[in-house]
Amino acid sequence: MRVLITGMGGELGTRVANLLEADESVTEILGMDLFPPRRRIFRSEFHRVEPTDRRKAVHLVRDFDPEVIVHLGVFEPHSRTSPSEARRGTAASAVSVLGAAAQCPSLRSIVVRSGIEVYGRSRGAPTRPDESVPIAPTSPFGESLAHVEQVAVEAGEVADVPVTALRFAPIVGPSIPSPLGRYLRLPAVFVDPVSELPFSLLHQEGACQAMVAAIGAGYDGPLNVVGPGAVTATQAVLMGRRIPIPVIGPGWLAAGALAELQGAPLPPHSRELLVRGCTADGSEARSVLGIDPRSTHDVVAQLYRWEIVDHPAPTGQVAPR
Repeated sequence: MRVLITGMGGELGTRVANLLEADESVTEILGMDLFPPRRRIFRSEFHRVEPTDRRKAVHLVRDFDPEVIVHLGVFEPHSRTSPSEARRGTAASAVSVLGAAAQCPSLRSIVVRSGIEVYGRSRGAPTRPDESVPIAPTSPFGESLAHVEQVAVEAGEVADVPVTALRFAPIVGPSIPSPLGRYLRLPAVFVDPVSELPFSLLHQEGACQAMVAAIGAGYDGPLNVVGPGAVTATQAVLMGRRIPIPVIGPGWLAAGALAELQGAPLPPHSRELLVRGCTADGSEARSVLGIDPRSTHDVVAQLYRWEIVDHPAPTGQVAPR
């Protein structure tokens, strides 16, 4: 099996590459990203590609002729890039890579990273949507993820292959560049105790295991991947023995500016999560992928313990479709 991984330079992409390298059924792995891999790779081939360099991306994809594409080329605002760079990079990567993949004769399936931000948090929206709920993003990041899903579905229709869109809860962990994680680690954290709703999180290792499991599942459609349970912002802050500072309404403008001065910019989708909540029904993904993500409570607890991330050895192999 030949697997192409976009976003291999990120924490998730490098980890997925390591897991696939341990699987003998995966014969070739090609990766591309703006950044180099964050840890050592052993038998993967990596190419540094600017997200907007369409010519180079298309050339690499068509020459490699992948059987499976794992598209992690999604840039979260204030993760490692600015909001404008994240938006442009996410859109450009999806169009160039997935568009080229649709013309590859050996392509069998597409797996893309998305997020539960695509459901949005408008008034009256379901508080725990399942995959049947129409998407209606209310943040720039949610809109970017919805665009990635649309491009992937169109590519899948052209190539006549299944497309698995993994709608992750916000991914947090001690070693992943998460704007939400940085914000929650501040000594004093702004919260809205009047209207805050619970949110769910996903540990970075759970996200990687879901990606690998999706390759073998060949599922056609979206899947919500979330850690069981939920916490409010105040509960998370108190778990970390930080100081919660109440703020409401227009006060969030000043709160966001102060957080940015401390090195923890708060993008709209993160602020939306802190105030309006962000969770989803992940039962379908657990059934289809056979995964058991860590609970949201455990993810928050580990975030504050600053533990070294445990990378368990993969068990079994990816089953071909």
